[in-house]
Amino acid sequence: MKKIFLSFVVYSLAELALLIFIGQKIGVLSTLLLIVGTSVIGIYVAKNKGMNSVQKVKNSLARGEAPGPAVIDAMLNFSGGLLLALPGFLTDTLGLLLLLPITRKMFQPLAFYWMRKKMKNGQFIIVQR
Repeated sequence: MKKIFLSFVVYSLAELALLIFIGQKIGVLSTLLLIVGTSVIGIYVAKNKGMNSVQKVKNSLARGEAPGPAVIDAMLNFSGGLLLALPGFLTDTLGLLLLLPITRKMFQPLAFYWMRKKMKNGQFIIVQR
């Protein structure tokens, strides 16, 4: 619990320091417009890419294929859009990395590992209807 709290404090301070630094370099109004702009883009991307990714999962299931890669892609796209929607430049950077196809491929093995670990521990269950 202490590690989570410490991580949150360090992240918050780093985000705040970056906001102050960028605000000093480009101005307060420009910084605020940049934050609002990335939030709007993040919401749009999360909605559109998320829906496209869900459709890919449905299509792979309809063809009788394992939806694993499509599910991971959907999860990473949605997470990237969500991170862009959150205010802050660190979250925007990570969100952008998750949305770009080239860098998203770097995160796919980590996502597969995380899902396998959750399934093995019984924390992640797939329900068929």
